[in-house]
Amino acid sequence: MKKVFFIALATLLIGGSVVAKSPLPPRYHLLMDRDWKFFLGDDKNASPEKFDDKAWRTLDLPHDWSIEGEFSKDAATGGQGGYLPTGIGWYRKQFSLPFPVGGKQVSIQFDGVYMNSEVWINGHYLAKRPNGYISFEYNLTPFLVKGKNTIAVQVDNSNQPNSRWYSGSGIYRHVWLNITNGLHIVQWGTYVTTPEVTDASATVSVKTKIDNTRLDIANKILNSSITDENGHEVASGNTPISIKDDAPVELVQQLTVNSPALWSVDAPHLYTLHSTITSGKKIIDETETSFGVRKIEYSAINGFMLNGKHIKMNGVCLHHDGGCVGAAVPEKIWVQRLKLLKQMGCNAIRTSHNPVAPEVLDLCDKMGFLVMDEAFDVWESGKVKNDYHLYFDEWWQRDVTDQIHRDRNHPSIVLWSAGNEIPDQTRDRGVELIKNILGVYHAEDPTRPVTTANDDIAADNGATKIPFMDAEDIVGYNYVDRWHERRELFYGLDHYDHPAWKMIGTESESLRNPPEYSLGADMGKVRPNYPGGMIRAEQLWKFVAVHDYVIGDFMWTGIDYLGEARWPGKGSSSGEIDMTNRPKDGYYFYQSQWTTKPVLHLLPHWNWPGREGQIIPVLAYTNCDTVELFVNGKSYGIKVQEFPRQGNSGGWNKYAQPYVNSSTADLHLTWDVTYEPGTIKAVGRKNGKQVIVDEIHTAGKPAALRLTTDTAVIGANGKDIAMVYIDVVDDQGNIVPNADNLINFTVTGNGNLIGVDNGNQRDDASFKLNNRKAFNGHAYAVVRAGKLPGNISLAVQADGLKPASISIKTEIAKTSVMAFEDLK
Repeated sequence: MKKVFFIALATLLIGGSVVAKSPLPPRYHLLMDRDWKFFLGDDKNASPEKFDDKAWRTLDLPHDWSIEGEFSKDAATGGQGGYLPTGIGWYRKQFSLPFPVGGKQVSIQFDGVYMNSEVWINGHYLAKRPNGYISFEYNLTPFLVKGKNTIAVQVDNSNQPNSRWYSGSGIYRHVWLNITNGLHIVQWGTYVTTPEVTDASATVSVKTKIDNTRLDIANKILNSSITDENGHEVASGNTPISIKDDAPVELVQQLTVNSPALWSVDAPHLYTLHSTITSGKKIIDETETSFGVRKIEYSAINGFMLNGKHIKMNGVCLHHDGGCVGAAVPEKIWVQRLKLLKQMGCNAIRTSHNPVAPEVLDLCDKMGFLVMDEAFDVWESGKVKNDYHLYFDEWWQRDVTDQIHRDRNHPSIVLWSAGNEIPDQTRDRGVELIKNILGVYHAEDPTRPVTTANDDIAADNGATKIPFMDAEDIVGYNYVDRWHERRELFYGLDHYDHPAWKMIGTESESLRNPPEYSLGADMGKVRPNYPGGMIRAEQLWKFVAVHDYVIGDFMWTGIDYLGEARWPGKGSSSGEIDMTNRPKDGYYFYQSQWTTKPVLHLLPHWNWPGREGQIIPVLAYTNCDTVELFVNGKSYGIKVQEFPRQGNSGGWNKYAQPYVNSSTADLHLTWDVTYEPGTIKAVGRKNGKQVIVDEIHTAGKPAALRLTTDTAVIGANGKDIAMVYIDVVDDQGNIVPNADNLINFTVTGNGNLIGVDNGNQRDDASFKLNNRKAFNGHAYAVVRAGKLPGNISLAVQADGLKPASISIKTEIAKTSVMAFEDLK
C-alpha cells in the first residue's frame, strides 16, 4: 500500500494548495533514514531517551555493518555466512514533530532488520522481532512527548551460525514514520484482486480495512478511484463507513474497468487505486495502491497461463545481497541486475529464501517479472544451530500473515512458496505443518497457489512424503534430475504416477561457468575446464521446453552471492551474472534459448601463450541455424543446430520451415581448433542470411585502464549511486583476459566510494578498501552521491598502466518520497 500524500505534502510545504482545508495533510509516510547514531557492541544502558550517544557514529540507513568488516577464516558465521563478522549493534535517533499529534496515530515501520531486533521509544519497550527479513510496524502514539523523542533499536546477530547464506547485520532496509488521523486505513489494509478478467472488462475487487481510535465517525465515506498510467480515472465507487465497538472494519467494493490494459511480462501495465476517507469535503485519510489487471491459471496439463496465454516460467533464484554493498542494496543495483536478467530472457524470480525488500517487488511489477515469493528456509527442524527453527512455533503465523498483507497487491507475485528444502518434508509432522501453513495462505490470499521447494523427492536417504506433496497446490522440485533414472526422465515419472499434480522446478542446476578458463597445469597437455559444464542444464531445458505441464524452472542462481562457501572462497559462483553485474558464458546460453533475437557467443578467450599448435576446443552458444568459425581468416567449418527439431508437416518429407541438417543434438556448438594467436570469428546465419558476428582477439600486454559507468548523472540525496566498470586493456583497446593488476581508486568531490569488487569469489580482500586486483581483466566500484549538487570524480591508477578517470554529475532530483527531516 503506497501513500498519496507525498505530493500533497510537498505542495503544502512550498505554499501550494491541497484539496482538504485542514492545515495539515491527512497522512504522512516519511522516510526516516537520515542521521542515525550507531554503536557496534552491546550497551545495556542504551535504550533510555537520556542516554549519551554523542560518541557514536552518525550514519544513514539502510546500513549493514557486517559488510564493513574483514573476511576471516575464523568468523563465527563460517562459510555459510561468508566469513564476515556479526555481533550486536545499537541504533538511536532523536526526532521532534513540528506540530501537535493530538488525535493522530504515529507509528514506525521497519522494512527489514537482521535480526532479533528490539525497539524502544523514549525508554518504553515496544517489542522484539526475531525474523530478519519481515517488515513490521510499531505504534508510537502513547509514548510520544512534546519536543525531542528518541527511538532506540538493538540488533542481535551474535548467535551464530543462524543462516546458510550471507544475511548481513543491522537495519539494512528503509525505515518510515507513518502519521494518520484516528480514523484511517490500516497499514497494508488494502487488498486488490481481479477475479474476472476479459479483453472487454475486468472486475476489480477492493477490500479496505479501516480502524478508528476516535468515536466520531458520522457521515464518513470511503471513496475508491482507479486511474490508468496516464492518470485518467477509469472506475470509481464509494461506500459509507460504519464501525462498531472501535473494532476495525473491512469494506468490500466491486469496480469495473472497461477495456483493461492487462499486466503481462511483455507489457506490465499498472493501475493505481486511490482510497480516500472523507467527511463532506474534508479528507480524513488517503492512500494509493498500485496493482495490475491480470488472470493467472495453473493446470496439470498445460502448466501456467497468464491472461489465457501459455507462459513458460524461465526463472532464476536470487539471494538478497548486492555483492560489495552487502545486504543494504541501493535500488539502482537491483534495477541494473533485473535489466540484465530481462535481456537474458528471464521472466521469473524466486526470492530465495525469504521475503525481499518492497522496492524489489515494485521493480518486478514495473519490469514484468513473475515472482515466487518465498517465506522460510526452515520450519520446526533446523539446518544450522541458531536459525529460524528456534522461533518458528511462536512466530510463523504472524510472519506469514505480514508477508502476505505487505505483498499481495503486487501483480508480479503469481505464486507463494512456504519454504525451501524443509527438513520436515520427510516426516509425518511435516504433513500436519504444511496443511496448517497453507491454511493461512489460503485464508489471507485465496487468489494464488502455494508450493514448497522440495529437495528430497525420490531421495534414497528419506523421501518427501507423498501426503506432503498431495497437500501442496503445486509440487515444487529442487533438482528434479538428482536421483537415479530421473537424470534422464525428469518430471515424467511423477507426471505418470500423479497426473493431478501441478509441477514446477523451484530450483535447478544452472549452466556451470568456471571462474576463469584453464587448459590445465601441464603445458604439454590440453585439459580444458570449460567444455562440460553445460550438459546437465541443456538436457533439463530440452525436457522443460517441450513439456507444457512443467510450469517452468528456476535456475540456481541468476547472480553470484555471498555465503555458502569454503575458504578461501567467500561466496557462490553459481550465477549466470557475477557480483559485479557482468554476464558469464552461461548467460548467453539462456539468452539463446529464452529470447528470439539473434544470439552468438564464443568462448574461451584467445590468450594462450605457450600453447601454439595445440588443439583447443572453441564453443559457441547461439540460436542461429548455422555458425561458421574462422581463425585468422581460415574457416574451421560450419556447424548446424536445431531445437526443437521439426517433424514432417503437410506430407511425407515435407517441412513447414526450411529443413536443417543438424550436426549436433546439443544446445551448443564445438570446434577443435589449432591454437595460433590472432582473431577467432564466428558468423551466425538464419535461413541462409548472416544475422550476427562475434569475435575474440588475442590481447597484448596490459597498457591502460578504461572506465565506463551506468549513468553520468545521479541524485544529490546521499543515497543515489553510480556503478563504474574498470577494464584492463592493451594498446589496441582489447581487454586483457588474464590481467590481475592492483588498481587504486581515488574519489573526490561530492561523493564517496562505498564498495569495490572484481567478481572473484576467492579474493578475500575487504570490499571497503580503496584498491582491488583485477580479475579476468575487470574490476568494479560503487560510488555514492553526497547531499549537495556538484560533481564526483573517480580516478583509477595501476603501476605501469595509463590511468583513467570519470566524472559523474550530482544534482537535486525530483522525488515523490519525503524524508522526515524535510517536514516543516
